[in-house]
Amino acid sequence: MEASWRQVAGGRGRARGRATAAPSSGNGLHLRGAGGGREKGSVGAVGPGPSPRGAATPAAAGSSAGRSPAGSEALQTSVACELMSQRKFEEIKKANQAAAKKLVEEHFSSSSEEEGDEDFEGKQGKIVANTFTTYTTQTDGDMRELERTKQYVHEAFQAGAMTCLICIASVKRNQAVWSCSGCFCIFHMPCIQKWAKDSQFLVSSPLTDDDFGKRDYPWPCPKCRFEYKRSDTPSRYYCYCGKVEDPPLDPWLVPHSCGQVCEREFKPPCGHKCLLLCHPGPCPPCPKMVTTTCYCKKAKPIPRRCSAKEWSCQLPCGRKLLCGQHKCESSCHAGNCPPCPRVSRQKCVCGKQAAERSCASPLWHCDQVCGKTLPCGHHTCEQVCHIGACGECPRSGKRFCPCQKSKFSLPCTEDVPTCGDSCDKVLECGIHRCSQRCHRGPCETCRQEVEKQCRCGKHTKRMPCHKPYLCETKCVKMRDCQKHQCRRKCCPGNCPPCDQNCGRTLGCRNHKCPSICHRGSCYPCPETVDVKCNCGSTKVTVPCGRERTTRPPKCKEQCSRPPTCHHTSQEKHRCHFGSCPPCHQPCQKVLEKCGHLCPAPCHDQALIKQTGRHQPTGPWEQPSEPAFIQTALPCPPCQVPIPTECLGKHEVSPLPCHTVGPYSCKRVCGRTLDCQNHTCMKECHKVTEIDAFIGKNKAGPECLHCEEGCSKSRPLGCPHPCVLPCHPGECPPCVQMLRIKCHCKITSLYVECRKITTADIDEKNLLSCCKNQCPKELPCGHRCKEMCHPGECPFNCNQKVKLRCPCKRIKKELQCNKVRENQISIECDTTCKEMKRKASEIKEAEAKAALEEEKRRQQAELEAFENRLKGRRKKSRKRDEVAVELTLWQKYKYFLLPACALVVLVFAWYIARDVA
Repeated sequence: MEASWRQVAGGRGRARGRATAAPSSGNGLHLRGAGGGREKGSVGAVGPGPSPRGAATPAAAGSSAGRSPAGSEALQTSVACELMSQRKFEEIKKANQAAAKKLVEEHFSSSSEEEGDEDFEGKQGKIVANTFTTYTTQTDGDMRELERTKQYVHEAFQAGAMTCLICIASVKRNQAVWSCSGCFCIFHMPCIQKWAKDSQFLVSSPLTDDDFGKRDYPWPCPKCRFEYKRSDTPSRYYCYCGKVEDPPLDPWLVPHSCGQVCEREFKPPCGHKCLLLCHPGPCPPCPKMVTTTCYCKKAKPIPRRCSAKEWSCQLPCGRKLLCGQHKCESSCHAGNCPPCPRVSRQKCVCGKQAAERSCASPLWHCDQVCGKTLPCGHHTCEQVCHIGACGECPRSGKRFCPCQKSKFSLPCTEDVPTCGDSCDKVLECGIHRCSQRCHRGPCETCRQEVEKQCRCGKHTKRMPCHKPYLCETKCVKMRDCQKHQCRRKCCPGNCPPCDQNCGRTLGCRNHKCPSICHRGSCYPCPETVDVKCNCGSTKVTVPCGRERTTRPPKCKEQCSRPPTCHHTSQEKHRCHFGSCPPCHQPCQKVLEKCGHLCPAPCHDQALIKQTGRHQPTGPWEQPSEPAFIQTALPCPPCQVPIPTECLGKHEVSPLPCHTVGPYSCKRVCGRTLDCQNHTCMKECHKVTEIDAFIGKNKAGPECLHCEEGCSKSRPLGCPHPCVLPCHPGECPPCVQMLRIKCHCKITSLYVECRKITTADIDEKNLLSCCKNQCPKELPCGHRCKEMCHPGECPFNCNQKVKLRCPCKRIKKELQCNKVRENQISIECDTTCKEMKRKASEIKEAEAKAALEEEKRRQQAELEAFENRLKGRRKKSRKRDEVAVELTLWQKYKYFLLPACALVVLVFAWYIARDVA
């Protein structure tokens, strides 16, 4: 039963999308589904409760240092798992706390949201009312003229209230719009641009190429049919007053408004401008105060609103009427006076009859012929009752014969004779002429046979001229609707407009177009629909077609449906569609086993997943969605917390009433074993206490027995483990031999481990000495003279080294350390300096001789070049040259130089030998 309850409650909680908070162990909250219980070992406690089962205790963590390597690895693995479990527990706890907070907020979200909406609507109504108060507080303010403007402003504040009639979609705050100047209806900018383009194309498409572009065809507003020119097609997005292009979105202003003063001219114009901020819809009546008089100008001028500046003093008008006999008896009025309402006896125009008639129409005509004798004395006037003289006799003077070719001067008593010539008048056909003689009366019908072409121009036929020729060919041209053919017989090409009904379904998908068949898109549906709440007390009017996407208005009335559970009354909630929300009140039924009240939410109508449904026969059959049925569930197990101590007496946890009994908290036992080094690692278990005065920390018979080796830390430097098993107290000293290297790293020494671990620094240095000379080299290159020692060798080398002067002639033997410290140096003497001077003179002489030789060689080359250029002049110049005698040095310099160098070397060797 408990498992089924958890399954159902979990499904119910998922279906409702909520959870409840119920008490659990640890003095916190345990998040569960509706009616879900807490099982043993579950991780769901929130708050300062005990740590999750399996978590490491301080005692267990502290005892890990005294175990064997294998035990240490196992312990590290278990600690890592416990830490991971702890992290998961903390994550689940935080998630449960956040879910609980969210669900508590959602529990009151509906009522608080509706109250916020009511407050917003109330504030919005007050703001709009205060905005238009100044228009009605003074003389003769008319509130009726403001209703239309107030309606547009009110709709602008409501989300989704403004609808584009072209696309039947809501107009959002951040979308570019266009407002009609006739009906002030708002449309999306792309919608109205496409509408204008399509309208102009449809109007101009029946024209020929020659006529296209010569006229500026208008396009109509989709709602009021107000026509705009092609140049008025909107291309940019402006605010309502037209001052700012692309007005920025400001949450503190009316959508699509720039926030500046409107300043548009009033209609009809009165010379003033609108004082409201940029707003949708028409401007309100002009609120300016002007001083005006009444219509009849009899009363004194008084201050009045400019929109109602014309007024009546209600006194009689007194102006003379059109009849010229009576005065206007109406009260002070605008415009011309009404017709005179009185009746008098008046004669007709000819004066033969008299009748009672209204003074407003004194002139009238009777239906008798005038009958007066004309000036000829033979005929009478044949005009009906008329004004003025009858005129001359129409038969007097010169008259034409019937064919209008001859003129006769006869008295009015004689008829004009025929002239005898041919009539020659154009007959009715407009082509042929009458062939009879001059005659009275109409001419006969044209009977000539001609070859006639039918009206459509497709067929010809010989027939009498007076008969029209219409063929039986039906016109196949499309009418202006571009949907139906003309089908008129013998159509000349001017097909009449389509007379069929359009009948297409409008964008609302509820009505059909009532217009005559036309091209392009139909006009938007002009009907409106009321979207009501469930009870019908609240409604909102939207354009036809928007009722499918418009959310029903929020109703402020309370739901009056009776409760469907065992409670006497259901929770108060607002009017809604569909079934009522599930009851969230506590069940409060008395449980049979423990007598506690059921704290779970009402579960009389829980949703349970239906089992045993049809199974698919194969992968080709689509699996059906799970079905849920409503049924009453039994009360869940009692969750009242009962304080209970665990088996190991680690904690006292409040367990649910239905799970009270001995339980393990899943912690490590943690009692100290007999070895005094380890603790019992078994899960929380029952322990028989032998001595109650010792306490809860000593292990009992049920605890583990230590079977590990000694894992105590060894002295620093001792690598040998303790040979004894795990024991209390200190370990015995280590007597094993330890192999170490001497300071010079050449000889291996064997020393007892306890000696090396207990010795100080000096004793360790002495034990590590091999008693041989140090093999290291000093920086000077000589071997260290000290015995095997640690650290760097002392720099006190006393060996003899040879030292020379800078010219390498003088040589002495000195101590190495003094030479390295630059304390002694050998300088050159006078002999060395003399040898240096002689060597420099020899080098200077050699350089000078080489320079002179180079100059001579260059001079010889120059002379040779000049001789080659001059030709014969060269021979004559040779005759004029004088022979120059060479010096001894120039002649024998190649022999003297090696000899001098040999002498200098011999002299230097001799001096060096004497010095040595």
